[in-house]
Amino acid sequence: METKTNAYLVGGPRDGSTQQAESALLEIELDGMIHRYVRTTKQHGEDGTVYNYDGMVAPGGGQPGVEDPAARVATPKADTEGHDGTS
Repeated sequence: METKTNAYLVGGPRDGSTQQAESALLEIELDGMIHRYVRTTKQHGEDGTVYNYDGMVAPGGGQPGVEDPAARVATPKADTEGHDGTS
C-alpha cells in the first residue's frame, strides 16, 4: 500500500517548498547531486509533514580523491538508477 504525503521541506536548496513523498527519506537530484530530506513527527498545516534537510551526497557515494567511493554506500536513489560509485 503506497501512502503519499505532502512533504514541507525545511532547509537546504528547496527550503519552504512542498513535494509529494512516499517514504521517510526523500531524495531530490539537483545539479548532479542528491539532496536528502528526512521525515519528522512535526506537521505543517492540516495536510503536510515537515521533512528536515539531511545534507547532500554524490549519486554514487564518495568521489575519487576525496574518499574511497567503493567504501561508501550509495544512496537508495542512486542504487535504483544504477550508479555504482565509480563515475
